[in-house]
Amino acid sequence: MYVAVKGGECAIDNAHRLLADRRRGDRDRAELEVGQIREQLGLAVDRVMAEASLFDPELAALALKQASGDLTEAVLLLRAYRTTLPRFAVTRALDSGAMRIERRVSATFKELPGGQVLGPTYDYTHRLLDFIALAGGQPPPAPVLAEAALEPCPSLLGLLDEEGLIEREHDDGAEPFDITRAPVDFPPERSARLQMLARADEGYLLALSYSTQRGYGRTHPFAGEIRIGAVEIEIEVDEWGEEGGATAVTLGEIVLSECQMINQFTGGEGEHAGPARFTRGYGLSFGRGERKAMAMALVDRALRAEELGEPLSSPAQQAEFVLAHADSVDAAGFVSHLKLPHYVDFQSELELLRRLRQRFERRHEGAFANEADQRCDALAQQHNGDPR
Repeated sequence: MYVAVKGGECAIDNAHRLLADRRRGDRDRAELEVGQIREQLGLAVDRVMAEASLFDPELAALALKQASGDLTEAVLLLRAYRTTLPRFAVTRALDSGAMRIERRVSATFKELPGGQVLGPTYDYTHRLLDFIALAGGQPPPAPVLAEAALEPCPSLLGLLDEEGLIEREHDDGAEPFDITRAPVDFPPERSARLQMLARADEGYLLALSYSTQRGYGRTHPFAGEIRIGAVEIEIEVDEWGEEGGATAVTLGEIVLSECQMINQFTGGEGEHAGPARFTRGYGLSFGRGERKAMAMALVDRALRAEELGEPLSSPAQQAEFVLAHADSVDAAGFVSHLKLPHYVDFQSELELLRRLRQRFERRHEGAFANEADQRCDALAQQHNGDPR
C-alpha cells in the first residue's frame, strides 16, 4: 500500500539550512566572493544574464553563488528579480555597427573592411587540463593592445546587400512585440520569435541547431560574421530636447555577441520569383555568448522555412515545437512540479490499474475454462464415435 509522505515547517527549515551548509562547503576554505564569480566565471555569468533577460553581471554572479552554480536555478532567481523592476524608459535600437569590437571573425571573406580580430577565444587552445592552474600558478600577462583604433567595421552582410546578393531586411517602423508584456500566439511574428530565442536555453538551441546541420532542416550555413564587443545604450529624453524634440542620452554600455549566418538561396525559380539571393539567420546574446548567438542564428533561419516557401519537415522548422519548449525556466518548472504531492492522482491510477488487472485475470480465467471445456467435448465426441 502506498503511504503518503508527511512533512512540515520544521522539515522545510532544516532542508534550507542543509542547503545553505552544502552551498558553503568546507568552512576551512575561504568563502567564494560574488566579485570572484563575476570576474573569473564570466561566461557562466553571461549565460545567466542572457537567459534571464537582464544585463546585470553582479546580480547574475550572486544568483550563481546562491544556486551553487546551477545555471537554470540562477536564471530563475535573476528572472524573478527582473519582474520586480519598474520600466522607466525604452532604449533606442542598438547599433551593432558602432560596436567597440573585441572579437570579429568571418568564415566567408578572409579580407574584410576593418579586418578580423581574434580576441579572447578557446578556438585555438589544445583542450588540455592546465595543471599549473591547479597548483595555483598565475596566467601570463595580457598582450599590450595596439594604441591605434580599429578601422570602421561595417556589417559584412551590408556589402553583399549592396550587390543584391542577399535578401534585404527592412524596418517597417512597427512596434516590436514584447514577450514580457503579452502572451505569444502561434505562429509568432519574427520580433517575438527572436526574443524567445534570445532568452532560450543555450543547450536546447545548440541541439536544435546541430540537428539542422545534420540534415533535419534546410540550412547550409556559412558564418558570415560574428562580432563581440561593447555597444552604447541610449534613451531619448523629451525634456532635454530643443524646440520640443527629444535628445539622446547615453546610459552606459553592454557587451553583446552578434552572429549573422548566410544560408542558401531563395528566388531564382518560378515565374514570379526574383533573382536568386542568399538568405539570413540572426542571433544575438548578452555578453560573450558566441555559441548561443550562432545556435540562435541557425534556428532562426530554420524557423523561416514557411516564410521562404520551404517544406516543413523537421523539428527545428516547427515554430510551436521550438519556441514553446525553449525556455529553461518553464521547462524546469514543469519537470520539477512532478516532485510536488500527487498522492490522490496516484491512488486513483493505482485503483484503476488494480481493476484492469482483475478484469484481465477474470477474462483469461474464463478463456482457460472455455478452452478446457472444448477439449473435453472433443475427447467425448471421439470416444462416442461422433463423426463431427
